Amino acid sequence: MPQTDPFAALSRSLTSPATEHFAIVPADGVDLPLRPRVLRVLTSGDVAIRDVNGVVITYAVSAGETLQISAIGVEATGTTATVAGWL
Repeated sequence: MPQTDPFAALSRSLTSPATEHFAIVPADGVDLPLRPRVLRVLTSGDVAIRDVNGVVITYAVSAGETLQISAIGVEATGTTATVAGWL
Protein backbone atom coordinates (compact mmCIF):
# COMPACT_ATOMS: atom_id res chain seq x y z
CA MET A 1 0.00 0.00 0.00
CA PRO A 2 1.50 3.41 -0.95
CA GLN A 3 2.24 5.92 1.75
CA THR A 4 -0.25 8.75 2.31
CA ASP A 5 1.06 12.23 3.11
CA PRO A 6 -1.67 14.29 4.79
CA PHE A 7 0.59 17.37 4.59
CA ALA A 8 1.33 17.19 0.84
CA ALA A 9 -1.01 20.11 0.01
CA LEU A 10 0.60 22.40 2.60
CA SER A 11 3.58 24.61 1.87
CA ARG A 12 6.79 24.02 3.82
CA SER A 13 8.29 26.73 5.99
CA LEU A 14 11.50 27.15 7.96
CA THR A 15 9.73 25.75 11.01
CA SER A 16 8.62 22.61 9.17
CA PRO A 17 10.43 19.33 9.82
CA ALA A 18 13.30 18.46 7.53
CA THR A 19 12.40 16.12 4.68
CA GLU A 20 15.87 15.28 3.32
CA HIS A 21 19.32 14.63 4.74
CA PHE A 22 22.81 14.15 3.37
CA ALA A 23 26.23 13.11 4.61
CA ILE A 24 28.77 15.89 5.01
CA VAL A 25 32.40 15.34 4.09
CA PRO A 26 34.48 18.12 5.70
CA ALA A 27 36.74 20.00 3.28
CA ASP A 28 38.75 23.15 3.91
CA GLY A 29 37.42 26.17 2.00
CA VAL A 30 34.86 24.16 0.03
CA ASP A 31 31.19 25.12 0.12
CA LEU A 32 28.71 22.36 0.92
CA PRO A 33 26.92 21.11 -2.23
CA LEU A 34 23.57 21.92 -0.57
CA ARG A 35 23.09 24.48 2.16
CA PRO A 36 21.43 22.67 5.07
CA ARG A 37 18.80 24.09 7.42
CA VAL A 38 20.70 22.60 10.36
CA LEU A 39 23.53 20.18 11.12
CA ARG A 40 22.89 16.93 12.99
CA VAL A 41 25.81 15.48 14.96
CA LEU A 42 26.25 11.73 14.40
CA THR A 43 29.43 11.18 16.42
CA SER A 44 30.88 13.36 19.18
CA GLY A 45 33.97 15.49 18.71
CA ASP A 46 34.69 18.93 17.28
CA VAL A 47 33.15 20.51 14.20
CA ALA A 48 34.64 23.55 12.44
CA ILE A 49 31.79 25.47 10.79
CA ARG A 50 32.19 28.24 8.21
CA ASP A 51 29.41 30.85 8.04
CA VAL A 52 28.24 33.26 5.30
CA ASN A 53 30.98 35.75 6.21
CA GLY A 54 33.74 33.14 5.97
CA VAL A 55 34.19 33.02 9.74
CA VAL A 56 35.18 29.58 11.05
CA ILE A 57 34.44 28.60 14.64
CA THR A 58 35.11 25.16 16.08
CA TYR A 59 32.47 23.75 18.42
CA ALA A 60 32.73 20.79 20.78
CA VAL A 61 29.63 18.69 20.03
CA SER A 62 27.92 15.55 21.29
CA ALA A 63 26.26 12.80 19.27
CA GLY A 64 22.55 13.50 18.87
CA GLU A 65 22.93 17.28 19.03
CA THR A 66 21.33 19.49 16.39
CA LEU A 67 23.22 22.68 15.51
CA GLN A 68 20.85 25.46 14.49
CA ILE A 69 23.06 26.93 11.77
CA SER A 70 22.69 26.92 8.01
CA ALA A 71 26.41 26.39 7.43
CA ILE A 72 28.22 27.35 4.25
CA GLY A 73 30.96 24.80 4.87
CA VAL A 74 32.38 22.31 7.34
CA GLU A 75 36.16 22.51 7.47
CA ALA A 76 38.34 19.39 7.60
CA THR A 77 40.90 21.15 9.78
CA GLY A 78 39.54 21.02 13.31
CA THR A 79 36.66 18.63 12.60
CA THR A 80 36.68 15.26 14.33
CA ALA A 81 32.90 14.77 14.67
CA THR A 82 30.67 13.27 12.00
CA VAL A 83 27.76 15.47 10.89
CA ALA A 84 24.86 15.32 8.45
CA GLY A 85 22.92 18.15 6.84
CA TRP A 86 19.14 18.35 7.10
CA LEU A 87 17.04 20.09 4.43
